Amino acid sequence: MIGVQLATIALVGVTALFVVLTQDVLRQAIVYGIYGLTLVALFVVLQAPDVALSEIVVSTIAFPLVILATLAKVKRRDDRKK
Repeated sequence: MIGVQLATIALVGVTALFVVLTQDVLRQAIVYGIYGLTLVALFVVLQAPDVALSEIVVSTIAFPLVILATLAKVKRRDDRKK
């Protein structure tokens, strides 16, 4: 079981690095959603299903949608100014 925990922690670390190194905001929102899924897997492995359910809603669904909606609104505003 400790091997699975260490592998999941390593996977979370790698995806966190990808989030930090991604330059494009749209791609970063997508990678952040994937990072959220790896956190869900970590919480399940660590036997915290209630935290995993909250993490699914917040970091996998809600936060990327807020970022995408904000990008769409900013783009629409910029298109009107031109």
